[in-house]
Amino acid sequence: MMQAAMKLALRADLLDFTTTPSWGNPTMDGVRFRPDHWLLVDAGRIVGAEAAAAFAPGPDWQRHDHRGRLLLPGFIDTHVHCPQLDVIASWGAGLLDWLETYTFPAEQRFADPDVAADGAARFLDALLAHGTTAAVVFSTVHRTATEALFAAAGQRGMRLVTGKVLMDRHAPDGLRDDVVGAERDCEALIARWHGQGRNAYAVTIRFAVTSTPEQMAMAGELGRRHEGLFMQTHVAENLDEMKWVAALYPEARSYLDVYHRAGLLHPRAVLAHGIWLDAHDRALLRDTGAHIAHSPSSNLFLGSGLFDWQAAIDAGHGVSIASDVGGGTSLCQLRTLAEAYKVQALRGTRLNAWTALHAATRGAAELLGLAHEIGHLDTGALADLVVWEWAHGPVASHRDAVARGALPGVQAQDLHARVFAWITLGDERNLAATYVAGRLVAGVRQTF
Repeated sequence: MMQAAMKLALRADLLDFTTTPSWGNPTMDGVRFRPDHWLLVDAGRIVGAEAAAAFAPGPDWQRHDHRGRLLLPGFIDTHVHCPQLDVIASWGAGLLDWLETYTFPAEQRFADPDVAADGAARFLDALLAHGTTAAVVFSTVHRTATEALFAAAGQRGMRLVTGKVLMDRHAPDGLRDDVVGAERDCEALIARWHGQGRNAYAVTIRFAVTSTPEQMAMAGELGRRHEGLFMQTHVAENLDEMKWVAALYPEARSYLDVYHRAGLLHPRAVLAHGIWLDAHDRALLRDTGAHIAHSPSSNLFLGSGLFDWQAAIDAGHGVSIASDVGGGTSLCQLRTLAEAYKVQALRGTRLNAWTALHAATRGAAELLGLAHEIGHLDTGALADLVVWEWAHGPVASHRDAVARGALPGVQAQDLHARVFAWITLGDERNLAATYVAGRLVAGVRQTF
């Protein structure tokens, strides 16, 4: 794990959340905005924040001056596929065709340890370059590929949740395992990597189609046997997928119930998509503490459907934000949040900037049980931080000037208007610097 700078002071506009913000019309409830402040970091952890007008760090502090920029907790991507950088932006397929045509051939290549190591390094560096400092990640069925991903995360000091993908049917040669061998590999990976540094193991079922009932039962038993394991899978993404699952598991009430029967729903369970859920499913998510990783870019790109965030709010179950690359079209969570707004607009609601950002920071951390560590700028949190330019390019810069009231005769708008414009027009080109546990790992710094 990388060593953090011992004493670091970052000057910027600080934005994070102290609690869940309001749904619907935006208010400042739960929003913490501290313009022109020093964020103080010692031994990789946040130790306080001070207004720049009243505080000057002494010579024992390494000072990075980002005044006029926006500093947030690093984004948390709760569902993304390491090997699928190879297939991002591939044309013309729905989910099931996408898997056969693009995804499975890409994942087969990760049987080669060199391909897996190169892919893991490229993927994690790309996350950091897009402002994501923690992620829940699908590896492949190969133990060596999962080892490479864990090792690369450890080298970068990142918070990573991942695991070997379980698939013992309906997958091509080179991507199928079996129950006994898969359990053996999972046990070895858990023993080596779970709780090692900032790594955590996730029991990883691609989806109910590609695991037999016997493998599903084994996966549930793994979770009961080892304390603190996560679980990740896909659920209710695509209507053809829904029909296939119903045919394979006729005894289950619903797709989600397949996982519930195997004992896989619990507070550390992350289920991607959840588009085609009913009220009973949503209540089950609420009661088990499992949550949905909403993947709007992927859902739009593959034509899977429109996630009902309002129904999730009404039912009381959690929602985080995920890029789902490579079905998703960008690792940048700003782009993903902008797509989430469009999905909700098509459903007749308006996603506000605070709900969106919370779902990618503190909200995600709380749902993952990691809020003691990441997702906010509280004292004691690890300094996983990202600094952003408010605007990049002439159009966004003009729009930001309008929001600030920096043009003659133009009245300043409220903070939400400015942040919403930043989300909608921003992307990875706005990124100025990424810090992991107080160490600069991407972008540039300004010091004095």
